[in-house]
Amino acid sequence: MGVQISEIVPKKEIDLDFLKNKILAVDTFNVLYQFLANIRQPDGTPLIDSKGRVTSHLSGLFYRTTNLISKGIKLVYVFDGKPPELKYKTKEEREGRKREAKEKYEKAKEEGKEDEMLKYAKQTAKLTEEMVEESKKLIKALGLPCIQAPSEGEAQCAFLVKNNDAFAVASQDYDSLLFGAPRLIQNVTLAKKRHTASGIAVPIQPMLIELDSLLNNLQINIEQLICIGILVGTDFNPQGIKGIGQKKALELVRKYKKPVLLFEALKKKYEIDFDWRDIFEIFKKPKVTRNYKIDFKEIDENKVKKILCDEHDFSEERVSNALTKVHESEEKRKQRELSEWFK
Repeated sequence: MGVQISEIVPKKEIDLDFLKNKILAVDTFNVLYQFLANIRQPDGTPLIDSKGRVTSHLSGLFYRTTNLISKGIKLVYVFDGKPPELKYKTKEEREGRKREAKEKYEKAKEEGKEDEMLKYAKQTAKLTEEMVEESKKLIKALGLPCIQAPSEGEAQCAFLVKNNDAFAVASQDYDSLLFGAPRLIQNVTLAKKRHTASGIAVPIQPMLIELDSLLNNLQINIEQLICIGILVGTDFNPQGIKGIGQKKALELVRKYKKPVLLFEALKKKYEIDFDWRDIFEIFKKPKVTRNYKIDFKEIDENKVKKILCDEHDFSEERVSNALTKVHESEEKRKQRELSEWFK
């Protein structure tokens, strides 16, 4: 789900050329869920291999990654670790919604309604441990770093950017901003359109969100931004406080300034069924690791083809073409750098 603050967040359109030679910390679970939800057949079924194993995540991961590498963008994939205890309630609610969506999918299937089948199938996407492990193998075969976060992936991504080991976090969600990420980029893809949960295609453009600009624009500090998230709902208190939307939350944090004063005032008027301090602490002092290395290596074509073609029935011709595109772009980049050196 992620924190919903899109209405009050100023964004700046960029193009992918702006990201050339920059390192992006990718919230991997975020993109894998996107692929599992959106890369599907017209009837809603995901891509599968001859053994019946889902391959939508591998397809999206491989083709998007190679496309972005071809644009000169460097990617570091960060994986979620053990979630905070408070997140289990959110997980239970998500599982409930998936069960409900599956029931609606089966009903639509019986009635032969393909549009509804696709809509509800997207909402049943599930990421398994096996999918996570094979995603890691593919990423490493592509010569890119994988970092295992001790807890929330977005917190670790934010730490990489704060530590100047990456330029920005790449994610659709806003949570990394609450973790203090200096920069967040959404829509890191060559695609020009995105399909919503209801199946409607909407135009998309890469968007840059800078934390300092955001805070200055809203006239708040990072602690107040965290409080806005808590008021509207995070993964650790999904419902937030009933009756408080994004703009109302902004108004309240400006009025009361400090978290303690804010929640002391609110508990007199609203029903609050969570301890705001526990949630605030997760964002303010997240669990992250400094034990990581960011090394970019050559693509191991044999390993890539073994994972995709031998194990999961991908077209060897299509995989080879994508890898050739990466090599050609790297050669052109080297030639440009060489010619500029002799100018």
